[in-house]
Amino acid sequence: MSVSPALQHHFDDMQQQSQAAGLGMWLFLATEIMFFGGLFAGYTVYRWRFPAAFADASGHLDVRLGAVNTAVLILSSLTMALAVRAAQRGRRRGLLLFLIVTMALGSVFLGIKASEYEHKLEEGLLPGPGFVYPGPQAGAAELFFGFYFTMTGIHALHMVIGIGVLAILLVPARRGAYSGSYFAPIELAGLYWHFVDIIWIFLFPLLYLLGQGVH
Repeated sequence: MSVSPALQHHFDDMQQQSQAAGLGMWLFLATEIMFFGGLFAGYTVYRWRFPAAFADASGHLDVRLGAVNTAVLILSSLTMALAVRAAQRGRRRGLLLFLIVTMALGSVFLGIKASEYEHKLEEGLLPGPGFVYPGPQAGAAELFFGFYFTMTGIHALHMVIGIGVLAILLVPARRGAYSGSYFAPIELAGLYWHFVDIIWIFLFPLLYLLGQGVH
């Protein structure tokens, strides 16, 4: 029986290696869920304490850009799933195409987010000494924007990491390293990418839709 060159010496076969890698990724994602869960919990507590201020501050976010970014990430999840499927079927060209498209969509997301950050900086909405906000609820509004920049910033960092991982996977993908018997790296990268997309699906309504009707 032939042995795959991708099989590591401490595993009996490719199935065992794949299962171990999958378990490791799910454990990693569990720690990520706990990390983001703490941020979501903190946001929920302060949103409950300052509902009017949080809603008013949310009205300063651009819902259209947030919606576009949501659509971009949903589309990127589709292309990532197609990349995994191409890897499973040993279709090198399809794999390369969908990986590159996924990376491009992730870059579009980051570009839009950078534009949003630039506008918020120009408006003086970055928490700190230079924070400028009209009205008596400036303190609570600054807290909202603290959560906004922290949560979306960490999410953006995860996107950068995801794009970097896909870029690394492009090298062996070009060499035809993935096939129906070995596609675990692509599949695990897909799990990570989908997780990051799901986090944004929660961030969008919590941050952007809260202030609808206020302004």
